[in-house]
Amino acid sequence: MRLILLGPPGAGKGTQATRIVTRFVIPQLSTGEMLREAVASRTRLGLAVKHIIDGGELVPDDVVVAIVADRIDHPDAADGFILDGFPRTVAQAEALDKELASRGIAIDAVLELKVDENALLDRIRCRAEAAANRGEAVRRDDNPEVFKTRLEAYRAQTAPVADCYRSQGLLKTVDGLQPIDAVAEQLAAVLAALPLHRISRENRKLADHE
Repeated sequence: MRLILLGPPGAGKGTQATRIVTRFVIPQLSTGEMLREAVASRTRLGLAVKHIIDGGELVPDDVVVAIVADRIDHPDAADGFILDGFPRTVAQAEALDKELASRGIAIDAVLELKVDENALLDRIRCRAEAAANRGEAVRRDDNPEVFKTRLEAYRAQTAPVADCYRSQGLLKTVDGLQPIDAVAEQLAAVLAALPLHRISRENRKLADHE
């Protein structure tokens, strides 16, 4: 099962991704981790990423997509994966579609955790106030103004990705403000209703020649 998980910061993507990984025994692919692995392995792409990062520049889409494509080719992703934090833009989504098509595979579903932004901001404010009342430092991500900026960036860059996948009939939306277990149950129900597309490349080639 090949999945993409979308949702604004604070929507609980990490928590739900972990549950899906455990349920379906597929790897969770994070662009941050993939970039670090590429740098550590000193591959051609890894060296290019290190040079870009060391220079304080943003990693171009084509490089990010190439690293994601390379990771998808690893044996542990043969039966599926869940992409968390990618694609972030429509351009990345289109490039990913081309990479998958060249491998004879496709995304099975795009899971979107839909949340009310005002409710998210209220949650962050309450969490920041609680930390301050306990005499603890407020995490940078829990600073309401910082969080608001992150939401605005998501709305401008990543939210259109959902529309892209909606037009393909792949988008499945769940209310992310429900209790964690309720969200997990709804996501499980969505996935249980999906047709199975776990055809290996070898079997797909055989089927194409029959």
